[in-house]
Amino acid sequence: MPGFKAKIRIAILIIVVVGICLVALYGLLKPISNGCIMTYMYPTYIPISSSESIAPVKYGLYLYHEGWKKIDFKEHLKKLNGVPVLFIPGNGGSYKQVRSLAAESDRAYQNGPLEHSFYQEASLSPEEGGSQMNLSEFHLPNQYTSKLDWFAVDLEGEHSAMDGGILEEHTEYVVYAIHKILDQYKVSYEARTRGTAVSGSLPKSVILVGHSMGGFVARAAVIHPRLRKSAVETILTLSTPHQSPPLALQPSLGHYFQRVNEEWREGYKAQITNTGRYVSDPVLSHVVVISISGAYNDYQVRSKLASLDNIVPPTHGFMISSTAMKNVWLSMEHQAILWCNQLVVQVSHTLLSLIDTRTGHPFPDTQRRLAIFSRMLRSGISHNFNGMMQLPSKHSISTHVHNKNDATGSQVQGSATCPTNIRWSDESLERDLYIQTNVVTVLAMDGRRRWLDIQKLGSNGRSHFVFVTNLEPCSGIRLHLWPEKDKSTLNLPFSGRVIDVTSKMMHIPSGPAPRQMEPGSQTEQPPPSSVFWLGPEDMHGFRFLTISVAPRPTISGRPPPAASMAVGQFFNPEEGKLELSPWLMLQSTYLQKELMLEEAHPLAVQLSFSISLGLLPVTLSLKTASCGIKNSGLPEEEAGDLESSRLCKLRCFPPVALAYDDTSGLHIYPNLMSETVLVDSSPAHWSSTQHSEKTIVLLLVDPHCSYKSSIAISVSAAASRFMLLYNPKIVGFAIASIFFALMRQAYAWDLDLRIPSMLTAMESNLTMLSHLFPLAVVPIFLSLFLSLVMSQPIPPFASFVVISLICYIFANGAIAILILISHLLFFVAAVTHIFIKTRWQMWERSGCFIFLHWFINLSSIIFSLKVVRILRSNPVLVTTLAAIILACLVHPALGLIILLFSHAICCHTALCSSFLTASCRCNVQKEDYDSKIEDYNGAEQLRFKFDGSFDRTFLSEDDCSNSPDSSKSFGDSQLDLFHHRHGLLILHLVAAAMFAPSLVAWLQRLGMGESFPWLLDSVLCIGVILHGIFNSKPEFNSYFLSLTGIPIRKVRLYFIYLLAGYWSYFSGLALAPYGALYAMAAVGAISLALQILQRSNRDKKEATYGSRKHSHRH
Repeated sequence: MPGFKAKIRIAILIIVVVGICLVALYGLLKPISNGCIMTYMYPTYIPISSSESIAPVKYGLYLYHEGWKKIDFKEHLKKLNGVPVLFIPGNGGSYKQVRSLAAESDRAYQNGPLEHSFYQEASLSPEEGGSQMNLSEFHLPNQYTSKLDWFAVDLEGEHSAMDGGILEEHTEYVVYAIHKILDQYKVSYEARTRGTAVSGSLPKSVILVGHSMGGFVARAAVIHPRLRKSAVETILTLSTPHQSPPLALQPSLGHYFQRVNEEWREGYKAQITNTGRYVSDPVLSHVVVISISGAYNDYQVRSKLASLDNIVPPTHGFMISSTAMKNVWLSMEHQAILWCNQLVVQVSHTLLSLIDTRTGHPFPDTQRRLAIFSRMLRSGISHNFNGMMQLPSKHSISTHVHNKNDATGSQVQGSATCPTNIRWSDESLERDLYIQTNVVTVLAMDGRRRWLDIQKLGSNGRSHFVFVTNLEPCSGIRLHLWPEKDKSTLNLPFSGRVIDVTSKMMHIPSGPAPRQMEPGSQTEQPPPSSVFWLGPEDMHGFRFLTISVAPRPTISGRPPPAASMAVGQFFNPEEGKLELSPWLMLQSTYLQKELMLEEAHPLAVQLSFSISLGLLPVTLSLKTASCGIKNSGLPEEEAGDLESSRLCKLRCFPPVALAYDDTSGLHIYPNLMSETVLVDSSPAHWSSTQHSEKTIVLLLVDPHCSYKSSIAISVSAAASRFMLLYNPKIVGFAIASIFFALMRQAYAWDLDLRIPSMLTAMESNLTMLSHLFPLAVVPIFLSLFLSLVMSQPIPPFASFVVISLICYIFANGAIAILILISHLLFFVAAVTHIFIKTRWQMWERSGCFIFLHWFINLSSIIFSLKVVRILRSNPVLVTTLAAIILACLVHPALGLIILLFSHAICCHTALCSSFLTASCRCNVQKEDYDSKIEDYNGAEQLRFKFDGSFDRTFLSEDDCSNSPDSSKSFGDSQLDLFHHRHGLLILHLVAAAMFAPSLVAWLQRLGMGESFPWLLDSVLCIGVILHGIFNSKPEFNSYFLSLTGIPIRKVRLYFIYLLAGYWSYFSGLALAPYGALYAMAAVGAISLALQILQRSNRDKKEATYGSRKHSHRH
């Protein structure tokens, strides 16, 4: 009965794992609407030839030219006088992917800078050095004086994300390309100035723009020892994994990432002597790095991987998500980030803004370049969200403010006033309006100024003011804080008594504007395009807040369409906070939860999700329930028909949702009706912070209307996020579970028990008290203890423990599926083999099989050769040599494939021997079992019983044998051998699969001058091969050894398997599953050492080999 329950548990687990994989696959393959606009161009690629012998012949360098006219390449190269930019493609990418960025840069240079707006802009935080900058002299250019010359390297579309050797070769060529570009400018300059006087100077550095792995190659090139000093000062990466490789499977690839990141950390440290004397500035003090991620739609590189934390200090770079970028606000796929017009345009103008108009080259000052990136890429709402929600943040963000004295002489912070060239006088305003309620509404550009009494309307805890509108700041609407009522703001710059706070308006993306059904008719409320937020500290010392709306002339004598909106409210933030508990969120996976927002609710509603939406995305729906139509004086039947549809749309603006994550930034959902809200966070990782556990969603909803909100977990999105976020952890845990299963087998052998099958051993891994707690729970607590000891951030306890356990159980289920599939294959192969063998004599006697006789004779001649006989007599030696040679000289995966072939042959032979032994024994004693067997004719009519474990595949030998010691029979020994080698095959199959991406990249490069494998990969694969060779028999699970001066000791391999499993478990927690290969290699080295010691002791007769069972043929 316990065995039946265990099989039921494993069957349920397999069904759940398969279900999660299918749902995740559906979520990943579902079409994505990213909202990007296509970029169009007329590309021409000019090859940059090289006569130098050091240039790698298989790669190339190109210069991009935009235009449809045919040009002379040589003449065009002579005209090079812009700022060089080198594009580096990513994994499997093409140099032609530069065309979108280069084409938009050319158009931006010709059309000039973007139109200036007066929304609040973010600047550098104090941690980024913003307090040390003089912002009064900081201005973006009014025109561009130098263009960008875009170059691109042709890396032959090689898969650099799969192999560390390819990544290093790409780095070598990029260094060469940088030098070639700078030299080309010198050649072009000399060709232009020959005999003529031409002003200008040569560029000294190249801006690097890398996509995907190309961004990491750019960083690796900067620390290359052969790169010229200051040849690279600015790096911009698009969807680049900086923290670790997306496929962290190959050890050399992970090691290369670690080495490059460590050199970058050291590069930003000041050079000092051992005595502490200062020598020089940091080596990378002149380098600025900006990382742009594609947010949640980028399945290949998550924002956590694109982060620069603990690699580049805040004073020299930052990471920003495309959803938080100014004028972009979109999440995009991994390849779409190269052609999405909204992002490409913003990046092009940003790079052009880096150029000093006086010199024609990028600014040399690091802080100035970083400030330009911050001003051009960041938005005010993204960097003020934490302050609005009173949440902790990694960086406190500052904005452009200057101090003024109020009427009492106290200091207040005020924003910069509207420019003088955009002025509409107070006399043009019609009569003032005095708002008596805490809600103010603007339905048109009526040219009126609205007065709000802060002391009166902001009483009873309503200390915050929020305001949303679609009017442009300064030109459409202005806001002022007054210490007392006055009639004019003409003396505003001089008096300092009235503060212009218009520039505190923060831009947000707006949905599509409503269409007017007929001329002159009222339209639906347009969506807001900005939000304005004042806290009690902002309004301290002031009595009034005024909202001035610009006048708008009439059209053909009739009022203009009501396409303008503004709604503001004094509110208490505590009244708008809703906490969604973990239990409520989990319930919403199968039962939709509803929340009601009654009329006169706060305009800003804060939803706090206890489980991160990066892990459990929710489908958030908002439906208008009512909007005060019953009090509008309309007939009841008309109000009833139109209340929830047209009339409510005429009165209430479309809701907006703002979801914030500390890693990926802000995610905005305009015109929210029914959307799946998720953030690109990475909760429950070992490196996660406490802020990643929860997600805050701010809803901007019209207080005039009541809403019915429904919340439901998106199962497909949650499953796909689980597989994307935690697949490295699952791989590490899967290897750990295999080691734990091998430990169970070795332990059973040591206790003189039958070796359990791998499936039975996997079942025991999930036993709650005896195995799950010591194998899965204890390492989690040890990792938390290590974080505490090493003063590292401690991840959220509950989510970290729960998710880690779920990943461990999921990994066991995945390995159980692999075991069942391999069992089925071996079962079918053994049955087929026995079926053919039992009929061989019949076919041999038949005259119709003359060809078979000829083939057998030919095979006998071949096998009688001396070389073949030597090879057949030493299969272990042949297998070892072949595997090691292939692993060292060709590719590690090929050596592991040889080892897998050896395991498969041994498993097949052992299983067939077990079948034949059982059938022969039962055939001899069939007279004693006629009451049990109705029609048994030897091996031709075998009855099989497949229960997934292969403990018995025939009638049990306990029934077919009269021997009192039948458990140690030849058949049982062969079955033990099968289970033992099958466990090794599963472990080494996973190891070979980890090198599969590298093997694919190697096959792509055949015939292109491929090099030897990395030494690290070869050494680790040799260790894995040694483990498979020197643990090929069950009796090698324990040893009796004796050393000089030390009595005989018994060495048990199951303890080594336990330690290897723990190491693999920690590797999974660290998101570095390639670390498990170190454990496999260590077990192989230990096995080799034990074999050598055992042979030495046997020769000296100092120890007796402790074998209790034998897997030989009688």
